[in-house]
Amino acid sequence: MKSPEIDTPAPRTPASVDVPAEYRSLHKYLDGRYADTVVLRFAEIEDLLGFALPDRARLGQDWWANADADGEPSPQSRSWIHASRTAVANLVAQSVVFEREVR
Repeated sequence: MKSPEIDTPAPRTPASVDVPAEYRSLHKYLDGRYADTVVLRFAEIEDLLGFALPDRARLGQDWWANADADGEPSPQSRSWIHASRTAVANLVAQSVVFEREVR
């Protein structure tokens, strides 16, 4: 008698694999927060990343968008997208609100 085949799910790839290495620390931080809203100052983000944010991040909302002009997620946005969050920057206050997306 032949034993029944067992359907085993394919192993899941961690979302952080799709996050560029330079932004994984931000992803890990956001993914590990239980709060639905996380507010970080630019300086705190830089501390997490280990490097200064580019001028575009300080001067334009588009750097914080979930997708670039082609509709593809930007390298930095993958850090919050894969943590199930959106980012809204307050350029004057130099802070970012990361909100958990409801799925």
